Amino acid sequence: MIDRLLDAARGQADGADALWRREERTAIAFEAGRLKTAGVTAESGINLRLLARGRVGVAGTTAATPDVAALVDRARASAELGERLDLTFPPTSPLPHVPTFFDRAANASLDQLVQMGRRLVERLSRDGCQVNVAVEREVAETAVGNTAGARGGYQATGVAVTADLLRIAGDDVLMVYDQYAAADLPSDSDLDALASSIETRLEPALTVVQPPEGALPVVFTPAGLAAVLLPLEHALSGKTVLQGTSPLADRVGEAAFDPRLSVTDDALVPGRPRSRPLDDECVASRTSCLVERGVVRRFAYDLETATRAGTRSTGHARRGIFGKPRIAYTNLIVGTGEGGRGTGALAGGLTADMTDGLIVDDLIGVGQGNVIGGAFSHPVGLAYRVRRGEITGRVKDAAVAGNAYDLLKRIGGFGADGRWLGSRWSPSLLLDGVSVARR
Repeated sequence: MIDRLLDAARGQADGADALWRREERTAIAFEAGRLKTAGVTAESGINLRLLARGRVGVAGTTAATPDVAALVDRARASAELGERLDLTFPPTSPLPHVPTFFDRAANASLDQLVQMGRRLVERLSRDGCQVNVAVEREVAETAVGNTAGARGGYQATGVAVTADLLRIAGDDVLMVYDQYAAADLPSDSDLDALASSIETRLEPALTVVQPPEGALPVVFTPAGLAAVLLPLEHALSGKTVLQGTSPLADRVGEAAFDPRLSVTDDALVPGRPRSRPLDDECVASRTSCLVERGVVRRFAYDLETATRAGTRSTGHARRGIFGKPRIAYTNLIVGTGEGGRGTGALAGGLTADMTDGLIVDDLIGVGQGNVIGGAFSHPVGLAYRVRRGEITGRVKDAAVAGNAYDLLKRIGGFGADGRWLGSRWSPSLLLDGVSVARR
Protein backbone atom coordinates (compact mmCIF):
# COMPACT_ATOMS: atom_id res chain seq x y z
CA MET A 1 0.00 0.00 0.00
CA ILE A 2 2.83 2.45 0.87
CA ASP A 3 4.53 1.88 -2.51
CA ARG A 4 1.25 2.22 -4.44
CA LEU A 5 0.46 5.48 -2.72
CA LEU A 6 3.92 6.96 -3.21
CA ASP A 7 3.94 5.92 -6.88
CA ALA A 8 0.63 7.72 -7.36
CA ALA A 9 1.97 10.82 -5.61
CA ARG A 10 5.24 11.02 -7.57
CA GLY A 11 3.72 12.49 -10.69
CA GLN A 12 1.65 15.04 -8.81
CA ALA A 13 4.00 16.25 -6.10
CA ASP A 14 7.60 17.32 -5.56
CA GLY A 15 7.94 14.70 -2.85
CA ALA A 16 5.87 12.70 -0.40
CA ASP A 17 5.96 10.37 2.56
CA ALA A 18 3.34 8.01 3.94
CA LEU A 19 2.62 5.96 7.04
CA TRP A 20 0.41 2.90 7.45
CA ARG A 21 -0.43 1.63 10.91
CA ARG A 22 -2.68 -1.08 12.28
CA GLU A 23 -3.45 -1.33 15.99
CA GLU A 24 -5.43 -3.91 17.92
CA ARG A 25 -6.28 -3.20 21.57
CA THR A 26 -7.60 -5.59 24.18
CA ALA A 27 -8.93 -3.87 27.30
CA ILE A 28 -10.11 -5.42 30.55
CA ALA A 29 -11.42 -3.51 33.56
CA PHE A 30 -12.29 -4.58 37.08
CA GLU A 31 -14.37 -2.12 39.09
CA ALA A 32 -14.92 -2.63 42.81
CA GLY A 33 -13.22 -6.00 42.46
CA ARG A 34 -15.55 -7.31 39.76
CA LEU A 35 -14.94 -7.79 36.06
CA LYS A 36 -16.75 -4.88 34.42
CA THR A 37 -15.64 -4.85 30.78
CA ALA A 38 -13.57 -6.94 28.38
CA GLY A 39 -13.29 -6.22 24.70
CA VAL A 40 -11.15 -5.92 21.60
CA THR A 41 -10.99 -3.02 19.15
CA ALA A 42 -8.94 -2.67 15.97
CA GLU A 43 -8.11 0.24 13.72
CA SER A 44 -5.92 0.72 10.69
CA GLY A 45 -5.27 3.65 8.44
CA ILE A 46 -2.86 5.46 6.20
CA ASN A 47 -1.51 9.00 6.30
CA LEU A 48 -0.08 10.81 3.27
CA ARG A 49 1.94 14.01 3.31
CA LEU A 50 3.12 15.60 0.10
CA LEU A 51 4.96 18.69 -1.05
CA ALA A 52 3.41 20.48 -4.04
CA ARG A 53 4.73 23.81 -5.35
CA GLY A 54 6.54 24.39 -2.09
CA ARG A 55 3.51 23.82 0.11
CA VAL A 56 2.72 20.90 2.41
CA GLY A 57 -0.56 18.99 2.29
CA VAL A 58 -1.81 16.10 4.40
CA ALA A 59 -4.62 13.57 4.05
CA GLY A 60 -5.57 10.36 5.80
CA THR A 61 -8.08 7.54 5.68
CA THR A 62 -9.18 4.56 7.75
CA ALA A 63 -10.98 2.90 4.85
CA ALA A 64 -10.44 -0.85 4.60
CA THR A 65 -9.60 -0.48 0.89
CA PRO A 66 -8.26 3.05 0.45
CA ASP A 67 -8.86 4.93 -2.79
CA VAL A 68 -5.26 5.87 -3.62
CA ALA A 69 -6.11 8.47 -6.24
CA ALA A 70 -8.67 10.16 -4.00
CA LEU A 71 -6.20 10.29 -1.12
CA VAL A 72 -3.57 11.96 -3.31
CA ASP A 73 -6.16 14.45 -4.59
CA ARG A 74 -7.16 15.37 -1.03
CA ALA A 75 -3.54 15.86 -0.03
CA ARG A 76 -2.94 18.10 -3.06
CA ALA A 77 -6.03 20.14 -2.22
CA SER A 78 -4.72 20.49 1.31
CA ALA A 79 -1.35 21.68 -0.04
CA GLU A 80 -2.99 24.55 -1.90
CA LEU A 81 -3.81 26.05 1.49
CA GLY A 82 -0.80 24.60 3.29
CA GLU A 83 2.28 26.29 4.70
CA ARG A 84 5.33 26.96 2.56
CA LEU A 85 8.21 24.70 3.54
CA ASP A 86 11.40 23.62 1.79
CA LEU A 87 11.00 20.07 3.09
CA THR A 88 13.56 17.39 2.15
CA PHE A 89 12.63 13.77 2.81
CA PRO A 90 15.43 11.60 4.22
CA PRO A 91 17.07 8.95 1.99
CA THR A 92 17.33 5.31 2.93
CA SER A 93 19.63 4.55 5.86
CA PRO A 94 20.52 1.56 8.06
CA LEU A 95 18.06 1.00 10.88
CA PRO A 96 19.08 -0.11 14.37
CA HIS A 97 17.77 -3.32 15.88
CA VAL A 98 15.55 -2.86 18.93
CA PRO A 99 13.21 -5.49 20.42
CA THR A 100 9.67 -4.10 20.13
CA PHE A 101 7.56 -7.23 19.59
CA PHE A 102 7.06 -10.07 22.07
CA ASP A 103 5.17 -13.22 21.11
CA ARG A 104 4.13 -13.86 24.70
CA ALA A 105 2.32 -10.53 24.82
CA ALA A 106 0.85 -10.80 21.33
CA ASN A 107 -0.45 -14.34 21.84
CA ALA A 108 -1.82 -13.96 25.37
CA SER A 109 -5.45 -15.02 25.45
CA LEU A 110 -8.26 -12.90 26.85
CA ASP A 111 -8.54 -15.39 29.71
CA GLN A 112 -4.86 -14.93 30.58
CA LEU A 113 -5.30 -11.17 30.75
CA VAL A 114 -8.42 -11.53 32.88
CA GLN A 115 -6.60 -13.86 35.27
CA MET A 116 -3.78 -11.34 35.55
CA GLY A 117 -6.23 -8.66 36.62
CA ARG A 118 -8.06 -11.00 38.98
CA ARG A 119 -4.80 -11.91 40.69
CA LEU A 120 -4.15 -8.25 41.46
CA VAL A 121 -7.69 -7.77 42.72
CA GLU A 122 -7.29 -10.68 45.12
CA ARG A 123 -3.89 -9.49 46.30
CA LEU A 124 -5.05 -5.93 46.98
CA SER A 125 -8.50 -6.62 48.41
CA ARG A 126 -9.05 -5.37 51.96
CA ASP A 127 -11.92 -4.21 54.13
CA GLY A 128 -13.15 -0.69 53.49
CA CYS A 129 -11.33 -0.29 50.17
CA GLN A 130 -12.49 -0.56 46.57
CA VAL A 131 -10.07 -2.22 44.16
CA ASN A 132 -9.98 -1.19 40.49
CA VAL A 133 -7.69 -2.84 37.95
CA ALA A 134 -7.24 -2.22 34.21
CA VAL A 135 -5.26 -4.41 31.81
CA GLU A 136 -4.59 -3.23 28.26
CA ARG A 137 -2.68 -5.07 25.56
CA GLU A 138 -1.82 -3.52 22.20
CA VAL A 139 -0.45 -5.22 19.10
CA ALA A 140 0.58 -2.86 16.32
CA GLU A 141 2.25 -2.89 12.94
CA THR A 142 3.77 0.18 11.30
CA ALA A 143 5.15 0.80 7.81
CA VAL A 144 6.57 4.10 6.58
CA GLY A 145 8.24 5.24 3.37
CA ASN A 146 8.97 8.26 1.17
CA THR A 147 9.70 9.19 -2.43
CA ALA A 148 13.43 9.53 -1.62
CA GLY A 149 13.57 5.75 -1.35
CA ALA A 150 13.50 5.29 2.41
CA ARG A 151 11.45 2.40 3.74
CA GLY A 152 10.96 0.90 7.16
CA GLY A 153 8.55 -1.00 9.32
CA TYR A 154 8.21 -2.88 12.56
CA GLN A 155 5.78 -4.73 14.77
CA ALA A 156 5.25 -3.74 18.38
CA THR A 157 3.46 -4.95 21.46
CA GLY A 158 2.55 -3.03 24.58
CA VAL A 159 1.03 -4.04 27.90
CA ALA A 160 -0.22 -1.67 30.59
CA VAL A 161 -1.56 -2.78 33.96
CA THR A 162 -3.00 -0.14 36.30
CA ALA A 163 -4.33 -0.78 39.79
CA ASP A 164 -5.78 1.55 42.39
CA LEU A 165 -7.22 1.31 45.87
CA LEU A 166 -10.01 3.72 46.77
CA ARG A 167 -11.11 4.32 50.36
CA ILE A 168 -13.93 6.70 51.32
CA ALA A 169 -14.35 7.41 55.03
CA GLY A 170 -16.74 10.30 55.72
CA ASP A 171 -15.38 13.29 53.83
CA ASP A 172 -11.94 11.71 53.42
CA VAL A 173 -11.25 10.25 49.96
CA LEU A 174 -8.00 8.33 49.59
CA MET A 175 -6.74 6.86 46.31
CA VAL A 176 -3.43 5.04 45.93
CA TYR A 177 -2.42 3.70 42.53
CA ASP A 178 0.48 2.47 40.45
CA GLN A 179 1.09 0.97 37.04
CA TYR A 180 3.18 -1.42 34.98
CA ALA A 181 3.98 -0.62 31.36
CA ALA A 182 6.27 -2.54 29.00
CA ALA A 183 6.31 -4.26 25.63
CA ASP A 184 6.01 -7.73 27.19
CA LEU A 185 3.64 -9.29 29.69
CA PRO A 186 4.47 -8.67 33.34
CA SER A 187 6.06 -11.54 35.23
CA ASP A 188 4.75 -12.71 38.58
CA SER A 189 7.46 -10.63 40.25
CA ASP A 190 6.38 -7.56 38.26
CA LEU A 191 2.80 -7.94 39.49
CA ASP A 192 4.03 -8.51 43.04
CA ALA A 193 6.12 -5.33 42.80
CA LEU A 194 3.09 -3.39 41.55
CA ALA A 195 0.95 -4.60 44.45
CA SER A 196 3.74 -4.01 46.98
CA SER A 197 4.19 -0.47 45.72
CA ILE A 198 0.51 0.30 46.35
CA GLU A 199 0.60 -1.35 49.78
CA THR A 200 3.72 0.63 50.70
CA ARG A 201 1.92 3.87 49.87
CA LEU A 202 -1.34 2.85 51.51
CA GLU A 203 -0.19 2.06 55.04
CA PRO A 204 1.22 5.49 56.00
CA ALA A 205 -1.68 7.18 54.15
CA LEU A 206 -4.23 5.76 56.59
CA THR A 207 -3.10 8.27 59.22
CA VAL A 208 -3.94 11.91 58.47
CA VAL A 209 -1.66 14.61 59.89
CA GLN A 210 -1.40 18.39 59.62
CA PRO A 211 0.67 19.66 56.68
CA PRO A 212 3.75 21.81 57.32
CA GLU A 213 4.14 25.35 55.98
CA GLY A 214 6.96 27.36 54.50
CA ALA A 215 9.90 26.82 52.16
CA LEU A 216 10.76 23.18 52.82
CA PRO A 217 12.60 20.18 51.42
CA VAL A 218 10.20 18.09 49.33
CA VAL A 219 10.77 14.66 47.82
CA PHE A 220 8.97 14.19 44.52
CA THR A 221 8.54 10.49 43.78
CA PRO A 222 8.66 9.24 40.16
CA ALA A 223 4.85 9.50 40.11
CA GLY A 224 4.88 12.98 41.62
CA LEU A 225 7.54 14.48 39.35
CA ALA A 226 5.26 15.42 36.46
CA ALA A 227 4.83 19.07 37.51
CA VAL A 228 8.61 19.51 37.78
CA LEU A 229 9.56 17.72 34.56
CA LEU A 230 6.74 18.98 32.32
CA PRO A 231 8.29 22.46 31.86
CA LEU A 232 11.57 20.81 30.94
CA GLU A 233 9.90 18.59 28.34
CA HIS A 234 8.27 21.62 26.74
CA ALA A 235 11.48 23.65 26.77
CA LEU A 236 13.50 20.86 25.12
CA SER A 237 11.07 20.61 22.20
CA GLY A 238 12.21 22.15 18.94
CA LYS A 239 8.71 23.55 18.46
CA THR A 240 8.93 25.84 21.50
CA VAL A 241 12.43 26.86 20.42
CA LEU A 242 11.04 27.96 17.05
CA GLN A 243 8.15 29.75 18.71
CA GLY A 244 10.61 31.67 20.87
CA THR A 245 9.00 30.48 24.10
CA SER A 246 11.64 28.03 25.34
CA PRO A 247 13.74 29.46 28.20
CA LEU A 248 16.54 27.14 27.06
CA ALA A 249 16.59 28.21 23.41
CA ASP A 250 19.87 30.16 23.61
CA ARG A 251 21.55 28.01 26.23
CA VAL A 252 22.97 25.09 24.25
CA GLY A 253 26.37 24.29 25.72
CA GLU A 254 25.58 26.13 28.96
CA ALA A 255 25.11 24.69 32.45
CA ALA A 256 21.43 25.34 33.21
CA PHE A 257 20.81 22.70 35.89
CA ASP A 258 22.38 20.81 38.76
CA PRO A 259 25.52 19.05 37.40
CA ARG A 260 24.07 15.68 38.47
CA LEU A 261 21.01 16.05 36.25
CA SER A 262 20.91 14.38 32.84
CA VAL A 263 17.89 13.95 30.57
CA THR A 264 18.02 11.49 27.68
CA ASP A 265 15.41 10.41 25.17
CA ASP A 266 16.17 6.88 24.03
CA ALA A 267 14.05 5.11 21.40
CA LEU A 268 16.38 2.10 21.53
CA VAL A 269 15.62 0.83 25.05
CA PRO A 270 14.71 -2.86 24.64
CA GLY A 271 11.20 -3.86 25.61
CA ARG A 272 9.62 -0.45 26.09
CA PRO A 273 6.25 0.40 24.48
CA ARG A 274 7.56 3.51 22.70
CA SER A 275 10.82 2.03 21.45
CA ARG A 276 11.16 1.80 17.65
CA PRO A 277 13.84 1.46 14.94
CA LEU A 278 12.68 4.58 13.09
CA ASP A 279 10.28 7.44 13.62
CA ASP A 280 7.14 8.16 11.62
CA GLU A 281 9.11 10.12 8.98
CA CYS A 282 11.67 7.40 8.11
CA VAL A 283 14.40 8.91 10.30
CA ALA A 284 16.45 6.21 12.03
CA SER A 285 16.01 6.15 15.79
CA ARG A 286 18.85 7.04 18.12
CA THR A 287 19.71 7.91 21.68
CA SER A 288 19.49 11.69 22.18
CA CYS A 289 21.11 13.25 25.22
CA LEU A 290 19.18 16.49 25.71
CA VAL A 291 20.74 17.55 29.01
CA GLU A 292 24.11 16.13 30.03
CA ARG A 293 25.31 16.67 33.60
CA GLY A 294 23.34 19.90 33.81
CA VAL A 295 24.42 21.21 30.40
CA VAL A 296 21.84 21.72 27.63
CA ARG A 297 23.04 19.73 24.62
CA ARG A 298 20.25 19.65 22.02
CA PHE A 299 16.52 19.81 21.35
CA ALA A 300 14.04 17.31 19.93
CA TYR A 301 13.04 17.90 16.28
CA ASP A 302 10.90 16.36 13.58
CA LEU A 303 11.47 17.14 9.88
CA GLU A 304 9.34 20.27 9.77
CA THR A 305 10.74 21.96 12.86
CA ALA A 306 14.29 20.91 11.92
CA THR A 307 13.87 22.42 8.46
CA ARG A 308 12.62 25.69 9.89
CA ALA A 309 15.43 25.74 12.46
CA GLY A 310 18.12 24.96 9.88
CA THR A 311 19.15 21.72 11.56
CA ARG A 312 18.49 17.97 11.27
CA SER A 313 15.65 15.88 12.60
CA THR A 314 16.47 13.96 15.77
CA GLY A 315 13.94 11.24 14.92
CA HIS A 316 11.17 12.47 17.18
CA ALA A 317 8.26 12.51 14.72
CA ARG A 318 4.96 10.88 15.63
CA ARG A 319 1.90 11.02 13.39
CA GLY A 320 -1.64 9.81 13.53
CA ILE A 321 -3.86 8.76 10.66
CA PHE A 322 -5.10 12.33 10.24
CA GLY A 323 -2.98 15.46 10.52
CA LYS A 324 0.68 16.18 10.06
CA PRO A 325 3.54 14.76 12.15
CA ARG A 326 4.41 16.33 15.50
CA ILE A 327 7.28 16.13 17.95
CA ALA A 328 6.90 13.37 20.54
CA TYR A 329 9.36 11.89 23.01
CA THR A 330 9.88 8.13 23.15
CA ASN A 331 11.51 6.92 26.40
CA LEU A 332 12.52 9.86 28.55
CA ILE A 333 15.23 8.98 31.08
CA VAL A 334 16.07 11.27 34.00
CA GLY A 335 19.50 10.23 35.29
CA THR A 336 21.42 7.22 34.01
CA GLY A 337 18.44 4.88 33.65
CA GLU A 338 20.27 2.22 35.65
CA GLY A 339 18.96 0.38 38.66
CA GLY A 340 15.76 -1.24 37.36
CA ARG A 341 12.64 -0.72 39.42
CA GLY A 342 14.62 0.22 42.50
CA THR A 343 14.24 -0.64 46.16
CA GLY A 344 10.47 -0.14 46.38
CA ALA A 345 10.91 2.04 49.48
CA LEU A 346 8.81 5.20 49.47
CA ALA A 347 11.02 8.22 48.58
CA GLY A 348 14.04 6.03 47.83
CA GLY A 349 15.84 6.70 51.10
CA LEU A 350 15.90 10.50 50.75
CA THR A 351 14.13 11.34 54.03
CA ALA A 352 16.70 10.19 56.59
CA ASP A 353 18.11 13.69 57.21
CA MET A 354 14.85 15.58 56.73
CA THR A 355 13.77 17.52 59.84
CA ASP A 356 10.42 18.61 58.44
CA GLY A 357 9.13 18.26 54.90
CA LEU A 358 6.95 16.41 52.43
CA ILE A 359 6.91 13.44 50.10
CA VAL A 360 4.75 14.25 47.06
CA ASP A 361 3.39 11.21 45.21
CA ASP A 362 0.53 12.82 43.28
CA LEU A 363 -0.53 16.35 42.36
CA ILE A 364 -3.83 17.71 41.10
CA GLY A 365 -4.10 19.84 37.96
CA VAL A 366 -0.65 19.19 36.45
CA GLY A 367 -0.31 20.99 33.11
CA GLN A 368 -2.26 24.07 34.13
CA GLY A 369 -0.60 27.40 34.71
CA ASN A 370 2.66 28.79 33.31
CA VAL A 371 4.25 25.54 32.15
CA ILE A 372 6.74 27.16 29.77
CA GLY A 373 7.94 29.59 32.45
CA GLY A 374 8.49 26.67 34.81
CA ALA A 375 6.14 27.89 37.54
CA PHE A 376 3.81 25.39 39.19
CA SER A 377 1.30 25.59 42.02
CA HIS A 378 -0.82 22.52 42.67
CA PRO A 379 -2.87 20.96 45.44
CA VAL A 380 -1.47 17.62 46.56
CA GLY A 381 -3.40 14.50 45.64
CA LEU A 382 -1.26 12.18 47.73
CA ALA A 383 1.52 13.46 49.99
CA TYR A 384 3.14 12.48 53.26
CA ARG A 385 4.66 14.53 56.04
CA VAL A 386 8.18 13.72 57.20
CA ARG A 387 9.44 14.74 60.64
CA ARG A 388 12.90 13.90 61.93
CA GLY A 389 13.40 11.40 59.14
CA GLU A 390 10.17 9.48 59.75
CA ILE A 391 6.94 9.44 57.73
CA THR A 392 4.23 10.50 60.17
CA GLY A 393 1.19 10.24 57.90
CA ARG A 394 -0.73 11.67 54.94
CA VAL A 395 -1.41 15.38 54.59
CA LYS A 396 -4.60 16.87 53.17
CA ASP A 397 -5.58 20.38 52.11
CA ALA A 398 -2.05 21.39 51.17
CA ALA A 399 -0.42 22.77 48.04
CA VAL A 400 3.13 22.97 46.74
CA ALA A 401 4.57 25.68 44.51
CA GLY A 402 7.86 26.61 42.94
CA ASN A 403 9.73 27.11 39.70
CA ALA A 404 11.10 23.98 38.04
CA TYR A 405 14.09 25.73 36.51
CA ASP A 406 15.19 27.16 39.84
CA LEU A 407 14.59 23.96 41.81
CA LEU A 408 16.47 21.77 39.34
CA LYS A 409 19.58 23.92 39.79
CA ARG A 410 19.95 22.67 43.36
CA ILE A 411 18.84 19.07 43.64
CA GLY A 412 19.20 17.78 47.19
CA GLY A 413 19.49 14.14 46.18
CA PHE A 414 18.47 11.29 43.89
CA GLY A 415 16.53 8.38 45.36
CA ALA A 416 17.42 4.70 45.10
CA ASP A 417 13.96 3.97 43.67
CA GLY A 418 14.51 4.60 39.97
CA ARG A 419 11.82 2.96 37.86
CA TRP A 420 9.76 3.19 34.71
CA LEU A 421 6.45 4.98 34.98
CA GLY A 422 4.80 4.80 31.58
CA SER A 423 7.41 6.03 29.11
CA ARG A 424 9.55 7.87 31.68
CA TRP A 425 12.33 6.50 33.89
CA SER A 426 13.31 8.47 36.95
CA PRO A 427 14.19 8.16 40.61
CA SER A 428 12.70 10.32 43.34
CA LEU A 429 14.22 13.80 43.55
CA LEU A 430 14.78 15.80 46.73
CA LEU A 431 14.27 19.49 45.95
CA ASP A 432 15.03 22.18 48.52
CA GLY A 433 13.04 25.33 49.07
CA VAL A 434 9.68 24.21 47.69
CA SER A 435 6.84 26.41 48.96
CA VAL A 436 4.32 24.41 50.99
CA ALA A 437 1.05 26.03 52.07
CA ARG A 438 -2.09 24.89 53.87
CA ARG A 439 -5.37 25.29 52.01
